Amino acid sequence: MEFSAKQIAAFIQGDIIGDENATVHTFAKIEEGMPGAISFLSNPKYTSYIYETQSTIVLVNKDFVPEHEIKATLIKVDNAYESLAKLMNLYEMSKPKKTGIDPLAYVAPAAKIGKNVYIAPLACVEDGAEIGDNTIIHPHVTIGEQAKVGNNCIIYPNVTIYHDCRIGNDCVLHAGCVIGADGFGFAPTATGYEKIPQIGIVIIENNVEIGANTCIDRATMGATIVRSGAKMDNLIQMAHNVEVGSHTVIAAQVGIAGSAKIGEWCMFGGQVGIAGHSKIGDKVGLGAQTGVPGNIKSGSQLIGTPPMELKQYFKSSIAQRSLPEMQNEVRSLRRELEELKQQLNK
Repeated sequence: MEFSAKQIAAFIQGDIIGDENATVHTFAKIEEGMPGAISFLSNPKYTSYIYETQSTIVLVNKDFVPEHEIKATLIKVDNAYESLAKLMNLYEMSKPKKTGIDPLAYVAPAAKIGKNVYIAPLACVEDGAEIGDNTIIHPHVTIGEQAKVGNNCIIYPNVTIYHDCRIGNDCVLHAGCVIGADGFGFAPTATGYEKIPQIGIVIIENNVEIGANTCIDRATMGATIVRSGAKMDNLIQMAHNVEVGSHTVIAAQVGIAGSAKIGEWCMFGGQVGIAGHSKIGDKVGLGAQTGVPGNIKSGSQLIGTPPMELKQYFKSSIAQRSLPEMQNEVRSLRRELEELKQQLNK
């Protein structure tokens, strides 16, 4: 499909500088621009590319002032990156979508399937499961007994949603993620470890995205919960009875131990580790590889193990690089002190 600059500007409420009839049919990075593509500029590091890009239309922030002539038609908006996201969503929505149940899929007689649902070959929907309207189920997905998936969801290949778990509306589950496997619960005995049955569920609220190969364990009792609007990257481990607050974003390889409670609008970098039963407040930022042994108050911005404020962490890092020299100085001072003691004793 083609869209004109005039149509695009109307949709994202932007101002056109150039040809309002210029048309585009694809997206491209500004440094890889091509005729018929729309690009964007929001990072000043890429400003030089706007003067040479071959893209037909470029989204820019309203405060952008060109220093040289620009061939492309510009659309000025409040936030170029945010406007691009809106356009890409519009583009995705305009693509034709498959509907119907493929003959090679298995849907149990007692399952409930909504309107305009697509279930791909070799997918399995078990007894009592419910699939909402307009949801897309890709190949090799398993939806367990009594599990529920809401409206407008996309479940990518090889996702497994265990029995009784709940997925809200407008959710995206990427390939290989597992929702509702048993929590890691074992009681030590004289002869080994006895498994503790995990009889709870997982609840994923609306508008949540979960990355590939991420695992969210079912609760021992009650529910493991991911609140609305949360976004989780690939390869995350979320243990039993954890709660993640709304609009929290979590990068890859984060591990959250059992019964930890995460607040709203938090941001965790890659490989963060959070101890069990910890309580993390709202709007907490944790830098990559931060190790959290206990509670953190709302608004904290921390990094390191144990977690430190950013300024303290960077000061400590500078001091750490000087440790070999400091160690030599201490040894030298000790020798001088011993010499002084010997002279005084004489």
